[in-house]
Amino acid sequence: MAAINDRWAFERPIYELETRLAQLETHANGTPTSEAEAAEEIRRVRRELAETKKRVYSQLRAWQTIQVARHDQRPRTADYLNLIFDEFVELHGDKTFGDDRALLTGFAKLEQYKVLVVGHQKGRTLKERQECNYGCAHPEGYRKALAKMKLAAKYRMPVICLIDTPGAYPGVGAEERGQAQIIASSMFEMSRLQTPIVCVVIGEGGSGGALGIGVGDKVAMLEHAYYSVISPEGCAGILWKSPAHAEQAAEALRLTSKDLLRLGAIDDVIEEPLGGAHRDHHQTAARLKLYFLKSIRELVGRPADALLAARYEKFRRMGQFLEPAI
Repeated sequence: MAAINDRWAFERPIYELETRLAQLETHANGTPTSEAEAAEEIRRVRRELAETKKRVYSQLRAWQTIQVARHDQRPRTADYLNLIFDEFVELHGDKTFGDDRALLTGFAKLEQYKVLVVGHQKGRTLKERQECNYGCAHPEGYRKALAKMKLAAKYRMPVICLIDTPGAYPGVGAEERGQAQIIASSMFEMSRLQTPIVCVVIGEGGSGGALGIGVGDKVAMLEHAYYSVISPEGCAGILWKSPAHAEQAAEALRLTSKDLLRLGAIDDVIEEPLGGAHRDHHQTAARLKLYFLKSIRELVGRPADALLAARYEKFRRMGQFLEPAI
C-alpha cells in the first residue's frame, strides 16, 4: 500500500476531497437547517475538488503523466469498442501461427461509416492480462492487424487504430517469428494503404509496439497519454544502468502530448475530462468519437493519390533538426 500511495502522491489531495464529498453526500439527510448547511458544504467541496483537479493536472511532470497513462482504471480498447462503436465483429488470427489477444481487430460502425478498428488490449483482471500479455503483441498480432487493414483498404473502409502498449513482446519466440521484420513491414504497408487511417494513443505508446499500428493520416494522443521510442525504465537501464533513474529519463525523452505536439510528431491532442480519463470513461469516449468523425469526414473524400502523398509528406517532415556548419 505504501508503494501505491507513493506512486499516486500527487493525487492525494484529490482523493481526500473525493472521500470528504462522498461522506457529505451519504449523510446529507437531517433537519431542514442541517440539510441546508450540508448542501452548502457539498457545493463548497465540489468547487474545491474541481479547482484541485485542474491545478494538479495542469502541472503534471512527465513521470506523473506516465502513471496516469498506466492507471488501472483507464479505459482500454475494449471499453471504447462498447462506448463508441456499433455492431463490432471481431476478426481473428493471422492465418500463419495463431490469434494474438494483445491486438484486437474487427469491423464496426461509427455513425454512418463502416470502419476497421485495430487496437492494443491489456485486460483488467490478472487472467485477462495474462491472455493479452499485458498489451505486448507478438508477431502474429501485427500480421493479423496488417492483413485486416489490407482487407479494409480493398473496400475503402477507414481504419482506426487505438494504441496502448508498453512495447512489442521482446521474447526469444517473438524474435524467432520475425518481430522486428513484421513491425517494419506493417509501417511500410500502412504508409501506402489506399484508405484513410486515424491513429490515437489512448494510454501507453511504447517503442515499435506502438509504431507497428501508428502510421496514419491523422496521429493524435489523449492528453495524459505518452508516446516514446522506449519506456523510461528501459531508457534508464541503458543510460544510467538502473531503472531507479526512470523519472529523470521520462523528462529527457519528451514523451508527453504537449511535447510531441510542439515537436510536430503528432497532429492533435484530445483533451481528457478533468482529473483524467480514468475518472470519466463516457466523456472520454464521447470526445474520441467526435475526433474520429471529424477526421474521417475530412479524409474520406480525398482521392487515393492525394491521400498517400499527404501521408508521405507528413512523416517526411518529422525529425528535422539543425546541425552546426562544418
